[in-house]
Amino acid sequence: METRELIDRTEIADALTRYTLAVDTGDWDALDTVFTPDAVIDYSESGGTIDAYPQVKAWLAEMLPAFSSKRLHTLGQISYAFADSADEAEIVAYFDNPMVISDGAGGERVVEVGGLYRHTFVRTPEGWRSRKLHEQVVWTRGF
Repeated sequence: METRELIDRTEIADALTRYTLAVDTGDWDALDTVFTPDAVIDYSESGGTIDAYPQVKAWLAEMLPAFSSKRLHTLGQISYAFADSADEAEIVAYFDNPMVISDGAGGERVVEVGGLYRHTFVRTPEGWRSRKLHEQVVWTRGF
């Protein structure tokens, strides 16, 4: 493996971490360092929206805090498949996402989603950015 590919893998892994931290902490503007302005995001498998990044960012900022008061992603294995140009990569990252929601009786309960984040990352002047995300739900618990 070439040094450039090792650096690219690290930069993409950092972007994935920035994504989960932004979602978990509600720092929606930090998502600007993860996605291209024209990215398409598909959260339909978890009951969410499919739209362009600016609309999904606004949707997340409105809907996610209303749904869950606390979120904590864990990322696992990451698969990297670079295009011949080395300026694009298909990324698959395992995730586990427990969230705290209201139990409807004044308390809280934990629900959980596990699956695969399927990204298309592209090299930009600002670094690696996702231009496409499909959240593939493999399992849920507690819903």
